[in-house]
Amino acid sequence: MTSRELVYSTLEFRNTQNRAPRELWSLKWAEMFQKEDYDRIVNKYIWDIDTPKVIYKECSTVESGDPYVVGEYVDVWGCKFKSVHAGIIGEVKEPIVTDDEWNDISNVVFPENLLSFDIEQVNEECAKSDKFMLSDFYARPFERLQFIRGTENLYMDLMFMPQGLVDFIEKMHQFYCRVFEKWAMTDVDALWFMDDWGSQKSLLINPKLWREIFKPMYKDYVNIAHSHGKKIFMHSDGYILDIIPDLIEIGVDAVNSQIFCMGVENLSQFKGKITFWGEICRQHIIPNGSPDDVKTAVKSVYDHLWDNGGCIAQCEYGPAANPNNVDLIYETWNKLTE
Repeated sequence: MTSRELVYSTLEFRNTQNRAPRELWSLKWAEMFQKEDYDRIVNKYIWDIDTPKVIYKECSTVESGDPYVVGEYVDVWGCKFKSVHAGIIGEVKEPIVTDDEWNDISNVVFPENLLSFDIEQVNEECAKSDKFMLSDFYARPFERLQFIRGTENLYMDLMFMPQGLVDFIEKMHQFYCRVFEKWAMTDVDALWFMDDWGSQKSLLINPKLWREIFKPMYKDYVNIAHSHGKKIFMHSDGYILDIIPDLIEIGVDAVNSQIFCMGVENLSQFKGKITFWGEICRQHIIPNGSPDDVKTAVKSVYDHLWDNGGCIAQCEYGPAANPNNVDLIYETWNKLTE
């Protein structure tokens, strides 16, 4: 069974005789500061999910700098990130929309260059691999609004919804849909989107407001993917237990979330309804856990969430990670599912 077939069988809850698919998320920090351990782990396992290399015919008109070095990086939308630690993308400190009515959106650049890739070139990359291929693009509407406006300002705006914000959200959403539509015409296996929605203990905004503003956008992304025969994945950090039923309702195939933040046992009600695309606790277990802690954590995920699939063996290798614990996560998944 190829990696692509393995992931499909897991997403569709028909993986009865094979291991859990593997994926490693590594921050640039790991490659820069733990290169020997990082290379050892990367070369030890077969990784089942990949992204095609893509060539854009047009360059960004505003992007500059390196997001992984100390200093300033300007992304393709014109948002300025300031980083104080090498290997970790920084934060936006200065919003580019400062008017409370959103009348100064001329500072925002819609990155039309992201539509300039060649579909056939992407298809050639997909054909060369037997891995499950994710698109090299993701929508992030909530986070993009924060980058543009600033988090505190945006929270206030979402309560009062000035017409300028309403208009901008529609324009941003239509842009994301256009890019998704083009990626859906390629041979990738899945599209994906992300927004960090949770604090440590709750959603960052009222779930009712989330359902009114953001759920319909996500539903459109799901519909684009599924109408073209693609799977759709989502990532969100933090406590998002309140909206997982909504993600299942709109048809999200896999969600990457901080399941230990929510309590793995609290997620067992969703077993067999959505695939949990990782992860193992990177706040406590990966940096500081004992070998027994790691094994117990993986076993808990398997016991509560595995159902002839429904789990992807995934974790994040980032700052403060114990590389031996990262390695042990995959060894333990092997013993449970091989």
